[in-house]
Amino acid sequence: MGKEASGVWGQLSEGDSEGKLLWEPPKLIFRGAYRGIYQGHALKQVRAEGDDLVLRDGTRFTLEPGQAEAWVHAIQNPPTRLDKLGVKAGMTVVIDGVEDEAFLAELETRVEPVEADEGVELLFLAAEDLADLDRLEDWAGALADQGAVWVVAEKGKGAPLKDAEILEAARGLGFVDTKVCAFSTTHMALRFVVRRG
Repeated sequence: MGKEASGVWGQLSEGDSEGKLLWEPPKLIFRGAYRGIYQGHALKQVRAEGDDLVLRDGTRFTLEPGQAEAWVHAIQNPPTRLDKLGVKAGMTVVIDGVEDEAFLAELETRVEPVEADEGVELLFLAAEDLADLDRLEDWAGALADQGAVWVVAEKGKGAPLKDAEILEAARGLGFVDTKVCAFSTTHMALRFVVRRG
């Protein structure tokens, strides 16, 4: 979802230097002799001038020929939550216990969740305690060959279920973790696939 370029010439307010430019939505990061992190207001009027990516305050980064426009497009069109979660139109998506109204409404703009016990391409499973993770075992056989489970759980110090507990429980049931994604301001999502072979 992000972008990365090395050998970028950066002209920052602190000075000029060569470095690496990264687009890790929502942040544009430059790492060189001078460093900078830009987001929000700083990226509002980002534009391309030839091979330069130019920010609102005049900061500019010289990219490989033909790359500036692609970077502007990526910055102006950051991936949505559904993009980050890998939800594509036409997928077989099942919801098990996730009650986040905003997410469910967003999901329905791309795909209609269904009830299915086979060929499930994406499963969103809410987990508030270890007992909820026992349902992973039931779902393992329902997943399509390339199917995945997103375990949605509360995040932060006060969360009743810790990341390590989720990982340990899922691995113990034959799953492999592949990705972590911010799900909402209060919840995270951990992606798992069934271990093959």
